[in-house]
Amino acid sequence: MNEIAKPLTIIWTIFIPLTFIVGIYGMNFDPEASPWDMPELNRYWGYSAYWAIMLAVAVSLFFFFWCKGWFKSTTRLESLDTQH
Repeated sequence: MNEIAKPLTIIWTIFIPLTFIVGIYGMNFDPEASPWDMPELNRYWGYSAYWAIMLAVAVSLFFFFWCKGWFKSTTRLESLDTQH
């Protein structure tokens, strides 16, 4: 069961922060109404910076799990061959 839960944990851990970022930027904002109302929406590089941040979050989490060794499978085919 642990080997099944590990890939699901990796997937959800990568996508939950991305979902949070998309949730914030998916709201309707009017930058002209208030200076505190997402001023980066009117910036020239605002949209590109948004995607760069999302990509950086996903890649850093992927790299974190890679360094922890969570992408290595612990199942062994040799143990299946000895059962016959």
